[in-house]
Formats: sequence, structure tokens, C-alpha cells
Amino acid sequence: MKMRKKPSLILATVLFVTVAMAAWAQEPVITPADNLVVDGVPKIPSSVAETAGRYGSYRSVSLADWHPTKREMLIATRFGDAPQLHLVKMPGGARQQMTFYPDAVTNGRFHPNGGDYIVFSKDIGGGEWYQLYRYDLKTGDVTLLTDGKARNLPGPWSSSGDQIAYMSTRRTGKDTDLWVMNPSDSKTDHLLTQLAGGGWQPQDWSPDDKKILLKEELSINEAYLWLVDTKTGEKTKLLPGGMSGNGTVGIGDARFARDGKGIYLAEDGGSEFSNLAYLNLAGNKTKYLLTGADAKWDVEQFDLSRDGQLIAYVKDEDGLSVIHVRRTINNTEISLPKLPVGVMGAVHWHKNGHELGFAVRNARGPGDCYSLDVAIGKVERWTTSETAVKTEAFPEAELVTWKSFDGRMISGFLYRPPVKFTGKRPVLVEIHGGPEGQSQPVFLGRNNYLLNEMGIALIFPNVRGSTGYGKTYSLLDNAFKREDTYKDINALFDWVATQPGLDADRIAVTGGSYGGHMTLAVSTFYSDRIRCSVDIVGMSNLVTFLEHTESYRRDLRRVEYGDERDPKMREFLEKIAPMNNIEKIRKPMFVIAGKNDPRVPVSESQQIAEALKKQGTPVWLLIAKDEGHGYRKKPNQDFQFYATVEFLQEYLLK
Repeated sequence: MKMRKKPSLILATVLFVTVAMAAWAQEPVITPADNLVVDGVPKIPSSVAETAGRYGSYRSVSLADWHPTKREMLIATRFGDAPQLHLVKMPGGARQQMTFYPDAVTNGRFHPNGGDYIVFSKDIGGGEWYQLYRYDLKTGDVTLLTDGKARNLPGPWSSSGDQIAYMSTRRTGKDTDLWVMNPSDSKTDHLLTQLAGGGWQPQDWSPDDKKILLKEELSINEAYLWLVDTKTGEKTKLLPGGMSGNGTVGIGDARFARDGKGIYLAEDGGSEFSNLAYLNLAGNKTKYLLTGADAKWDVEQFDLSRDGQLIAYVKDEDGLSVIHVRRTINNTEISLPKLPVGVMGAVHWHKNGHELGFAVRNARGPGDCYSLDVAIGKVERWTTSETAVKTEAFPEAELVTWKSFDGRMISGFLYRPPVKFTGKRPVLVEIHGGPEGQSQPVFLGRNNYLLNEMGIALIFPNVRGSTGYGKTYSLLDNAFKREDTYKDINALFDWVATQPGLDADRIAVTGGSYGGHMTLAVSTFYSDRIRCSVDIVGMSNLVTFLEHTESYRRDLRRVEYGDERDPKMREFLEKIAPMNNIEKIRKPMFVIAGKNDPRVPVSESQQIAEALKKQGTPVWLLIAKDEGHGYRKKPNQDFQFYATVEFLQEYLLK
């Protein structure tokens, strides 16, 4: 006898098949890794990775050092999840990987006497508690040189090449003292002199190794130089009151002249811009090496050749880096061949005294290393960083200006989408961090996807407080002037409204670190002018930020933002804090943070996200457990970007 199926069984079978077919029909999604904390972020289709992922598949290179006896470069680039040190033995040669860690290794210096080992620094999980290591080239062995706990920052090699100076918080956990060691024998490690605060950095050793040149930076606009006796640790201040002898100055790089009689330095005591100067130690007299039109724009960095005859320096000329070389004997400039155009990394002279190494990035190149032989005017390319997307058609930056609330002209860089996109284009305003920083026309990386595939115009403003436009401009946002820089972005919105190709009704704002704080402030006080915002490791309250940022950097930040211990300053900072004006934030926000961030504690992001969620403002939150102040590991960067694409698709483009 045939058995009849029960109706409930038939219904269950139909439901199972229907659900299964629906599941099969659903598009696959990107599953966040276990190291990511995701709250409010919807499921991201895998198709996003298939399209946007190509724009994140590129490498970039920075120059770490020259080999002291061979014509070989030590570089940092990424082949796995994070950048590591590589050796390149000739122009265009293969990149031989030296370090293999889950965390980034981007700096390293050869032992000057033979290049038999490299000293490099590395942290864990973005916490910035750096340790120094020795990598032996012959065996590949790696030896920990520091205590494994403190924050240690590498400094220069001694002139004899057998010692290295470095800074460490080992003594108090807060103060960065000056230490010295011979990396080939860790037992030689010793504290040379105790210091207070976190703004100290060794610059150079005297030719006879009897003195270490030490810089004390109180802010970007106020710094001092000291000479430290390498036997006793006694330190002597050079020219109290600044190199110019009148008021305070900002100081960049500083190096001993090869005869030991003076010091070359970059400082702004003589003008609005950082000039190249020579300080005569015998008479404490400063002579500026650049005059007239040559003195315009900041000297960003310089390097002195081993024999002391040539000095190479990089100037920031309206956002672009320009290399110059001068003879020290008569202060005359050497004519150079045409060099790649873009933004330069550090410049390094080879020990041979005539070959200069540098790295450059621009709108169509993510970053590669070059050499310039000044003796024969020959330029050679050492690396070619791969990109999954052809970059020849990527647009160049357009320098734009607008008038702010007080009549001051503000500038920035605009990238327009390709002509295939018609009508007024939505705008993403990306604000740089610092605030002692500058937006420059560099490779956009993943942002090229927003531009070329989503049709979003990108604007990178340099609001007041930015560097590169004179020291007066860099001071315009300090302390009680903080709100003026927010107003510069509001004035930018006014300018966007006058542009026929841009859509003032579809604007998003984003930024990281201080740019994240600016993003939060703009989202608070000009909520009606934007569609949405993406806050990356931003400060939601400058008071709680100052109270909880790592102690070694707190005083440096108080100079910029104001001292929260002062009642009037505290009242002002609390008044303008986005966290204390949460009801004014009415537009969707994506909040991104790293759990191990020592600069802007993760609590700054958590508290703003929790408050927005509580009041019903749409908010997405992403926290990486193995990152700090910005994401360094490619899988985390990728997920952050895919989520950002979805967020902008949902809240800016619709």
C-alpha cells in the first residue's frame, strides 16, 4: 500500500528547496577576518573586491640606505601583507627580500664599516613601541638589540661607524633619553644622558665622535640644538632663543660639517620658509645659504656627502618636490639633468660622494627609487613598482584656490573624473592629518577607483595650519583659533557650489588622524552641507584625546591644540568637541580605527560611534585588532576600502 506524505512534510520540503535556491542565487559576500570588529557594516558583495580590488593591487618603494662599499640599494616594498626590507643590486635588478614579518619594516641602515649587517626597527600590531634589531647578511640571523618593552627610535651612526645613537623611553616610559650602543655587541648598550619629554632626536655625530648633535623639538615652529659630550653625557645648548638669535625657530635636519667647525641645518629663523643655513660653532653665527628667489618655499630635507663637498636638499615648491645640489666650498648650485616630477622621499648620498639616491611618487606612479650621478649627470631608475591597473590615463592634480571667511586664500588639489561621466559630479573632500602636514599630488592608490570607476571628484585641501606655505600660515589654527580651520572647509563648500562640473548637493568628507578630527568637526557644524562622512582614527574630543594619548607625545600636542589643564582652554575645547555636540551630527558616518593606536586612542572612535548609534544616526564602525594609527596590512586596507566603497555608494551616490 502506498504511503501518503503528510502535508507538513511536503511544506517543509518546499520551504527547504526554496530557501536553498534563494541561498544559491545570492551573491557571495566578503567575510571579515577574525581580527576585524565590524558593527553596522552590511554584507559586502564579493563583486566589489573583483572590481575595486585591482586598484589596491600595487606596490610602492621607499629608499632606506645605500650599501657602504657596493653600488646596491636597501629599499622597503611590499610583496606580502606588509612592507619589508629588500636588497636591489643594480638598476632594474630583482628585489631580494631580507625581512619577513607580519608587521611592516620600512627602515634599515647598513653597518657603515663593510655592510655586514643591518640595524632596523619594528613594532607589533601598529602600537609604535619600536624595537631595534640586527640582521646579519651572511647568516640571515636576527638579534633583538633593545629591551623588548620601551619605545626605541633609531638615530645616526658614529663617524667611526661602530656605534649608533638612539632614543628610548626605557627609563620612565614617558621621557625619551639618549642611548648609545655598538650593535655588534649589545653589552655596550648604555644610557648617555637623561632627558625630559618626548621631542628629542639625535641628528649626527661630530667627525671625532666626541659630540652628538641633539635636536629638541617643542613644536614644529620651535626647536633647539644641543651638543652632548659622548663621554660624560653633559649637554650644551646652542644659541638659546633660536638659531637667528631672536625668537624661536623651527628646525628640520641638522648635520656637522666634515671639518667639525660648523653645522648645516634647515631652519626658518630668517624668513617665513625653512632655509638652508650654516652655523659657525666658533662665533655662534648663522649664515643663510639661500637668498632671494632661492629662499622661497621650504627646505624639507637635506643630506651632506661623505666628503662634505656637496649638499643635496629637497624643496617643497607648491606641493612638488624639487632636488637641488650645492657645493659647500663656494655655495654655488650645480646644474642637474631633468629629474622625475613628483613628491620625493628621503635623499641619501652614496659613500662614493657623487651618487644620490631618492624615491619619487606622482599621480601615475606609486613610488620608485632612482639614482643621480651628479658628476656625469646620469639618472637611473632602480625599481619599477607594479600596478594591476594601467596608470597612464590617471588624471594629474589641478591646483585650485578659494577665499575663506576672513578673505584669506586657501588652496588644494582637485582631481576630476574622466569625461565618460556626465553631469555634475559628486565630491569627496579628503583632509590631511598633522595638522602640521600638507596634501601633495601623490599617487592616489585605491582612491583612483572612486575617481575613475565611480565618477567621484576628489579635493585635497590645505587649510590653515598646513605646512609648506610659511610659518605664519602653519600657526593660524593653534589653540583658540581651531574653529577657523573648520570654516575653511565651509568656504570650500561655497566654492564647490560655483563650479559647473561639481555637485554641491552631493558632498562627502573624510580624513585620517587630525583629518579625522576635521571630518568629525565638519560633520558636526556643517551637517546640512554634506551627505555623509568617513572618519579614520580621528579625535572626537580634543580634551579626552590629550588626556589619553601616549605620555611621550602629550606635551608636543598641547602646543598645537592647547593645554587642556588650563580652565579656559579646556572650556573652549569641550565647547567645540564633536562628542559634546553629537545631536548636530545628522548625516551617516563610517568610523574606522585601530585597537593599538598610541596616538589617537581607539576610545575616541568608540565613543563617537556609540553616541551616534544611540541617537539613531546611521553609523558603521570598523576596528582592526592588529593595527594602530592607520592600517598598514593589505588585507585590512582592502576590507576598509571595500566597505568605504559600499558606504559611498549607499549614502553619496544615491
